[in-house]
Amino acid sequence: MARSPTLDDLRRYAIARSLFKPVSLPAAMRRLGFVQADPMRAPARAQDLILFQRVSDYRAGDLERRYERLGIEEDAFVNYGFVQREMLALLHPRTPRNPWDAATMLRAQEVLAFVQERGVVHPREVGEAFVHHGRVAGYWGGELNASTRLLENMHHHGWLRVRRRDAGTRVYEAVKHAEQDESPAARRVRAEALVDAIVALYAPIPSPSLGYLVTLLRYGAPHLSLETRAVVKAARERYGHAVVDGITWFWPADENPASRRHQPGEGVRLLAPFDPVVWDRRRFEMLWNWAYRFEAYVPAARRTMGHYALPVLWGEQMVGWANLRKERGRLTHQLGLATTRPRDVGFRRALDEELARFEVFLTQEN
Repeated sequence: MARSPTLDDLRRYAIARSLFKPVSLPAAMRRLGFVQADPMRAPARAQDLILFQRVSDYRAGDLERRYERLGIEEDAFVNYGFVQREMLALLHPRTPRNPWDAATMLRAQEVLAFVQERGVVHPREVGEAFVHHGRVAGYWGGELNASTRLLENMHHHGWLRVRRRDAGTRVYEAVKHAEQDESPAARRVRAEALVDAIVALYAPIPSPSLGYLVTLLRYGAPHLSLETRAVVKAARERYGHAVVDGITWFWPADENPASRRHQPGEGVRLLAPFDPVVWDRRRFEMLWNWAYRFEAYVPAARRTMGHYALPVLWGEQMVGWANLRKERGRLTHQLGLATTRPRDVGFRRALDEELARFEVFLTQEN
């Protein structure tokens, strides 16, 4: 019988299973299942920073450039990002939490007819054709065409899919998702598959974090909320688990966090704020005994770590954070330490090697 893992075991397991040996881009997408997206570049988009650590010879923008050939989709899961195409059958047909009123439904039907006639449309074309829709407040300030917001909502409702991106802008085409078996047993199977995907991506997961992540499925699969909550209630029957320091942790049933094969690499990694190793701030603090904060939307005067701090992983220790910037074509960095400055000369060498890798990674960014 396998021994119960310690917190040290869980830390090594969290790193080693997620930061696997670099593979091809399609293989990495299949293994991750979901890659969270974010438009901010500091120094690159989150999806690129995540894949950079897991894909051989990855360059910033490769996901966007190869999107149409990868068998993936932009869609909502626990957050917005990129999923394997087969996951769409778990997420759609989606019953949105906020249904449209009659006027919005009519506008959406008119826009859908326009998209179907054109085949593939850029939001600019829709904005020009439906300028009478007016303008609405943007998410981060300013205004945008109401038709642009409507396209985003139609995508979320399952009327459209993202065909590709042009210079970062979503280009859409019409889509119709297959109807699903709505029997209780079939709905439960789909809910189990969604929670399995969460556990596979973020394991080992402390119990409170698993509950929180499943509440986030109200974004991607609101129509299965009752069933996904039921899966969480039965988590001890479905997943591997142990109580460590009073907290129940979960992982895929066929894995052993205490196995000696889970050995983190020896180099330095600069991780994205939304990297699976970093994403769960509760788990982060449990494993590394300090609180990491994402402060991009915090007023500059109140920031303690910087605009877009990247946690610095050295071996199995999260020693601090780094802020990277491109200035006049040259990558600069500022390092903040959460622990005593590593005295090993190997850390300085490993950090320099990671920064050199970043220089190459950023060379082809759009």
